[in-house]
Amino acid sequence: MFLSILSFIVFISILVLVHELGHFIAARRAGIWVEEFGFGIPPRIFGIKRGGTIYSINLFPFGGFVRLHGEDDEGKIKKPMEAFINKSWGTRFLIVIAGVIMNVVLAILAFSVVYTVIGIPRPVETGEVRIIEIVPGSPAENFGLKVGDVVKKVGETQVFVSGNLSGEVNKYKGEEVLLTIVRDNTESEVLVVPNKETGVGEGALGVGITSTRIESHFPPLWQRPFYGVWYGLKEAFFWGSVIVLGLFQMIWHLFQGRVPTDIVGPTGLYAVTTEVSKQGIIAVVNWMGIISINLAVLNIMPFPALDGGRAAFLLLEKAFGKKVRPKIEGWFHMVGLVLLISLIAAITFREVRMISQLGLSGYISAITGGQGI
Repeated sequence: MFLSILSFIVFISILVLVHELGHFIAARRAGIWVEEFGFGIPPRIFGIKRGGTIYSINLFPFGGFVRLHGEDDEGKIKKPMEAFINKSWGTRFLIVIAGVIMNVVLAILAFSVVYTVIGIPRPVETGEVRIIEIVPGSPAENFGLKVGDVVKKVGETQVFVSGNLSGEVNKYKGEEVLLTIVRDNTESEVLVVPNKETGVGEGALGVGITSTRIESHFPPLWQRPFYGVWYGLKEAFFWGSVIVLGLFQMIWHLFQGRVPTDIVGPTGLYAVTTEVSKQGIIAVVNWMGIISINLAVLNIMPFPALDGGRAAFLLLEKAFGKKVRPKIEGWFHMVGLVLLISLIAAITFREVRMISQLGLSGYISAITGGQGI
């Protein structure tokens, strides 16, 4: 238990520190005085001052911050030339989103490492046509075809590729035809009647099929990092799209009065990370990439106290040509921080209760829809 908690703290620390390091580096390069580089959410437990910056560890270890001179209170500016508020709009905007950029970079690097180690995926023709999806109410479902069936013949014609199957089935629209299939290593025949009329994007049989499989390809060692970065970039984009879609669905459900049940907080993240760690270091690196993209997407949301909230104020400034008073903006972010801490506390309470009732495996099954990790 101690080692798993320690490993989880290291896992979270990497994600947080990389994010805050983005703000820190961007601010320092812009000549801004970084008053504090904090890990965790205050109150402060420990702090040490180096080069004018306090490096602190705070009570709640899920988050972090970089406190910049002249960011929230222009009345307390001691060094005007090193104050955040006195820098150009573009400089301030870059500093605000630098943490998000760093999380995206970390995700790409994590996925790149995974692909470099496990190989680059590539499709390979198998010489057989396998059903991977069946449309509800389709002829395929009505006549007993199943996902995983391999179609060998349409009538007396052998099929080897997806297009070949579609072309042969279309010859029998509205008519009976025997399909020779292989299911569980046993060959049999199924009589079907393909639809005579089909809509746009609809097949006569109502199935999703493939004649390829994905295998791991290992290019020469010196080429793998380049392939890894490319596929890591695509993987980051994929997960980013999934997370954005999930957020919109969650917001839509809230408007419908439905409370989301699959939101993971600190306790849930610890539980899932512990389970993932059992699968090895590569699984953990891949999980870190997924969580890093999560943090990037969540942080860019226009909510007070998040990077997206600060960026939203800067966009308002750009639109109206007038800065929002730092003290007013600071109050908005303070309220947002209180709301975020309250939400984390509520989610944590729910997670602890679910784990006590369902056990760890039951909880993970519940938040992943029974699919596991």
